Amino acid sequence: MTSTAEQHPPHTAPTPAARPNTLRTLLRLYPFAKPALPRIGLGMLSALLASLVALAIPQVLQQLVDGALSQGDTAPIWPAVLTVLALGVLEAVMIALRRWFVLVPGTHIESRMRNALYARLQDLPVTFHDRWPSGQLLSRAISDLNMIRRWISFGLVLLVVNFLTILAGVVILVSMNWVLGLIFLVCSIPIWIYGYVFEEKYSVIARRSQDQSGDLATAVEESVHGIRVLKAFGRGSFALKSFANQAEELRGTEIEKARAIAGIWLWLLLVPDVAFALCLVSGVWLTSQGQLSVGELVAFFATATVLRFPVESIGFLLSMTFDTRTATDRFFDILDTPNTITDPPRPVTITAPRGRLAFENVHFRYADSPERFPDLLDGVDLVLEPGETMALVGLTGSGKSTLTALTTRLYDVTDGSVTLDGVDVRALRREELRRHIAMAFEDATLFSASVRENVLLGRPEFAERSPEADAVLAEALDIAQAGFVHDLPDGVDTLVGEEGMSLSGGQRQRVALARAVAAAPAVLVLDDPLSALDVNTESLVEAALRRVLVKTTALIVAHRPSTVMLADRVALLENGRVTAVGRHSELLASSPHYKFVISSLEDEERRESNRTGESL
Repeated sequence: MTSTAEQHPPHTAPTPAARPNTLRTLLRLYPFAKPALPRIGLGMLSALLASLVALAIPQVLQQLVDGALSQGDTAPIWPAVLTVLALGVLEAVMIALRRWFVLVPGTHIESRMRNALYARLQDLPVTFHDRWPSGQLLSRAISDLNMIRRWISFGLVLLVVNFLTILAGVVILVSMNWVLGLIFLVCSIPIWIYGYVFEEKYSVIARRSQDQSGDLATAVEESVHGIRVLKAFGRGSFALKSFANQAEELRGTEIEKARAIAGIWLWLLLVPDVAFALCLVSGVWLTSQGQLSVGELVAFFATATVLRFPVESIGFLLSMTFDTRTATDRFFDILDTPNTITDPPRPVTITAPRGRLAFENVHFRYADSPERFPDLLDGVDLVLEPGETMALVGLTGSGKSTLTALTTRLYDVTDGSVTLDGVDVRALRREELRRHIAMAFEDATLFSASVRENVLLGRPEFAERSPEADAVLAEALDIAQAGFVHDLPDGVDTLVGEEGMSLSGGQRQRVALARAVAAAPAVLVLDDPLSALDVNTESLVEAALRRVLVKTTALIVAHRPSTVMLADRVALLENGRVTAVGRHSELLASSPHYKFVISSLEDEERRESNRTGESL
């Protein structure tokens, strides 16, 4: 099955033929808006009453002009003035009530949608996040949902109320004088025709604008995260030029949007003025013929004036509605994306995991890999016995990191199976699987939280600052040789900043390793988590790790010969398959390719040692 994102890449709007109509799209918001509908309905009722009160004022004026003023009697003027004042106050109260009714529900709807979006992003597989730029996701979570909230709280209410107001006003105008009412009604036809054309044109531009805003957000995020690289290579001007080009492209689209809006505003301003002029000429003639009283003429134009705002507001309300339709499409782009890695309908549970990890004829290829290329993993067979430490070695690009990612279902095998204690990992709930198997990555990512929170991320059962939590925290930091955290300004409660960038690469790796150790898993998967450490620190970490590895099954991607020495056995990954398994000394004697790989690792370690010595 092809996902929505695959059908329409994040930066490409769907074609008009593939795009659902506006009403059908907006109706998809109903499940999120349902709890707020009573208050929104009351807001609409308040706004409608305010409009009806406004339409009642011209009727008072008609009675005043045709009655007291035409007869020269000033006595009824003050009651009429007080009536108009009372109606005006009532209209203001109804408008205030409308705002009070709809303000809070809109924020609740936005909150529910944002929570649903975030939950979906957490649930979708890594392949989704590999494909989608983060800026596109951020723009959907912030600007698109903000647009939907404003439309529900303001645009939807006014669109419905103004439409009903126009209908009520036209009925009143026709009842006053059918000729003038008919002229006013006929003159509005071009507006509705152009409104249909406007939807087709504006929707395409609005989608392109919002997608380009997402691309621009991605550019900003990338430049901020890569600021050290840009400064180190003096490429700030290059990044600025690229950003300026994207910003200019968005500016051009926004100008195109403005032109489209200006087009409908032309009709919305011109047509009422033409209608007023025609009605004025016709009204004066009808009054001169005695077919229309002066009071009726005044009331007609007063009513038409009340209708002027609802008619003119159609322009920005339509553009807001179509922007919201696009925002809703983009929101459901995420929610409609099928999740290829899910929990099984009837999950199996491993109550006391022993830690036997097995790869059985495992095949894997990335979804975007051309058919002419073989599988990255092409029939891997490997078994780790409980408590065994296995080192995984191979040349760069041989698929070592991919193989480790299959253990926790960051990706799913294309064929074959990965089993834990004889149970296919796909038969377990993902939460349980990732409780039994913990990973530490080469690219150590920390969260904007304290060291304590980062390390104990995998132990949600602990109460904050409990003796048990403190004991696990201390042991994990000790094993990872991360004692430096106690020298930070607030010790283990120091906030490490976004992605832990306030720490060095080696420090981040040690905290990430402590996080994996603290999870106390049955299987520990280490994807070269010591690459940023100097040789001396690495040896200390490895010595401490031996205490953990005695009772834990471990799969370690090794990029240094010293890491290989931690292992009970070594597996050689070559051309997508495990071609040799055995002790380090045995493989050195029996496998030329293994000897070549180890020799390459020794050369790299020697060069790194020389660099460290020179820096000292």
